[in-house]
Amino acid sequence: MSGYRVSDVMTRQVVYLSTETPLDEAARVMKEADIGDVVVTDGATLAGMLTDRDIVVRAVAERSDPATTTIGSIVTREVVMIDQHCSTAEAAALMRERGVRRILVCDADRKLVGIVSLGDLATQLDPNSALGEISEKAPTA
Repeated sequence: MSGYRVSDVMTRQVVYLSTETPLDEAARVMKEADIGDVVVTDGATLAGMLTDRDIVVRAVAERSDPATTTIGSIVTREVVMIDQHCSTAEAAALMRERGVRRILVCDADRKLVGIVSLGDLATQLDPNSALGEISEKAPTA
């Protein structure tokens, strides 16, 4: 992975949803866009990140009603960010250190420009790796 920057492997498609969005709508958006995460906003403020795993673990397991439960009630508020010019090795180390599978990617002005996932890093390291193949077929949590 050395030599590669986060900007080389990140996903540039970032989907934003409001904290008031119902879970079922968020799940539908993720399915239609074939993504496993959305960035959650509260007005113009970044509120957190919601993953497909959050929906399953925090909502389905607690038997929340997906039509009336908002994503703001289950969103992961603590987000991890990395500069787009950092190396992929630095991104992997940050994921390991923080225990996350996705990191928001920002530019020098801290503007969000993408998302890098564990699957993105695995695919770059070894396009034939099991994790890389899985991440190409389905969003990872």
